[in-house]
Amino acid sequence: MAEYSASIFGTEKDKVNCSFYFKIGACRHGDRCSRLHNKPTFSQTIALLNIYRNPQNTAQSADGLRSAVSDVEMQEHYDEFFEEVFTEMEEKYGEVEEMNVCDNLGDHLVGNVYVKFSAVRRMQRRQSWT
Repeated sequence: MAEYSASIFGTEKDKVNCSFYFKIGACRHGDRCSRLHNKPTFSQTIALLNIYRNPQNTAQSADGLRSAVSDVEMQEHYDEFFEEVFTEMEEKYGEVEEMNVCDNLGDHLVGNVYVKFSAVRRMQRRQSWT
């Protein structure tokens, strides 16, 4: 039985642990999910939830309609955000191997940033980010 449980852990067959949360650190059901959301104590990758704000998704004109944000402004905003977060992560926690910024519109993914470090570290030092 233990061998079977270990073989399905984190998969869609696992009825106890959420496979979505296991894979990406976020679940579309949030607190309403019927499965467990296990946070690892050690990991190479951390999830910074909902910290990137795409100006195109948030900009509104006075009449309540979305205002147009140019592609150049979008790229400048993204580049500044990426550089700031990347630099801060490296200065505080060590070499960053990879960093991904989500621009999905799903509530559980919008603005998430995933940072993969070159070394596995304890998560306690970075928990204030999540």
